[in-house]
Amino acid sequence: MTAQALLRRLAIEHPILLAPMAGSGGTPELAAAVSNAGGLGAWGGAYAKPDDLAAAIRKIRQLTARPFNINLFAGGYATDHGIDPRPMLEIVGQVHAELGLPPPSLPPLAESPFAAQLEVVLEERPPVFSFTFGAPSAAQMAALKKRDIVVIGTATTGEEARILAQLGVDAIVAQGAEAGAHRGTFAASFEDSMVPLARLMRDIRTADIAVPVIASGGIMDARDVARCLGDGAAAVQLGTAFLPCPESGAPPVHKQALLAAKKDTTVITRAFSGRPARGLSNRFIAMVAGKEQAILPFRQQNDLTRPMRNAAGQRGVADLISLWAGQGVARSRAMPAADLVAVLLEEIPVHP
Repeated sequence: MTAQALLRRLAIEHPILLAPMAGSGGTPELAAAVSNAGGLGAWGGAYAKPDDLAAAIRKIRQLTARPFNINLFAGGYATDHGIDPRPMLEIVGQVHAELGLPPPSLPPLAESPFAAQLEVVLEERPPVFSFTFGAPSAAQMAALKKRDIVVIGTATTGEEARILAQLGVDAIVAQGAEAGAHRGTFAASFEDSMVPLARLMRDIRTADIAVPVIASGGIMDARDVARCLGDGAAAVQLGTAFLPCPESGAPPVHKQALLAAKKDTTVITRAFSGRPARGLSNRFIAMVAGKEQAILPFRQQNDLTRPMRNAAGQRGVADLISLWAGQGVARSRAMPAADLVAVLLEEIPVHP
C-alpha cells in the first residue's frame, strides 16, 4: 500500500497522525481537533473503564464527523512478581508526607482490561483502532476486520513489525527510541528494542514488509516530517508536539516544562509506571535512581504513584509528575492543534 493509498484507507487528507497519549495528555477535544484539521486524531483509552471508553468514543463523534483512532494496551500487565513492595512504599511515602497525602497503600496487581475494552471498540466501531504493548489474538483481529475497522499496531523492532504484518494489520507505527512516553516493546527486551527511528525504518524496509509504516519518535516540525516521508514512511505520528496545545489535557505544569526545555534532558525510566518510558528528568526519577530493583511492575507501580502524580499536577509540582516527552522536546511550541497541523504541512507535500 502506497502513502496515498494509506491516506485513502484512513479517509484523511494529510499524513499527520496524533499519538493516542493514554492518561491526561490525550483528550476527545484534542483528537477531534486534529481530525477536523485533516489529520487522524487519536485517543488512548487504555486506562478507561468500558463505560468511560464508550462515552469518550461518543464524545469524539459529537466533536468531529471525520475519522479518528482509539488506542488500547494489548498486553504488558504483570500477573505475578516476587518484588518486596516495602522499599517502594517507603519512597512514595516520603513524597506523600511532603504533599500532605495519607500514607500510600499497595494496589493489587491489575488484570488486563483489554478484552472488555475491545468489546466496546467492536460495539462502537470507531473508524480506526490501534494497539501497543502487544497484539490482539487472531480471533480478535478477525472481529475487528469483520467490522471494517482499520487496524494499526506498534513496533519497536523489525521483528515486531514482521509479527504485526503476519497478524494482518493495515499499518504499523514504527516507534523509534526517540519517542516520548511508554515503549511499545513486546517481542524482545526493552534494552534490545531501543532502536533509533531512522534505523528502525531501514530494518523494516530490509525485511520487505508490505505494510505501510507510520514513523513515530522525536518528530516535532516540518523538517522531521519531510525526513520521515523521504525515508519511506507513509505518514508520521506525533505526541509531544501536541501536548502544549490548549486542547491537550496535560497539566499546565507539564506544558510549561515542555516549553521551557532548552535541550533534551529526557531519560528512560520505570519510576512512574513500572514500564520503560521517556520523559524529562526530575526529582522523583532521581529518588528512584539506583533503586530500580524496588520498582513494582506495570501497572502496579503506575497505580501506586497515581495519587502522588495527581496531587503534584494539581499543585504545579513538576518534580513529582511524569513529564513524558520525546527527544525533540526543545522544539516544543504552544498553539491550537489545527494551527500546528497547518504549520507542519507548510514545508511538505500534502500528498506524498
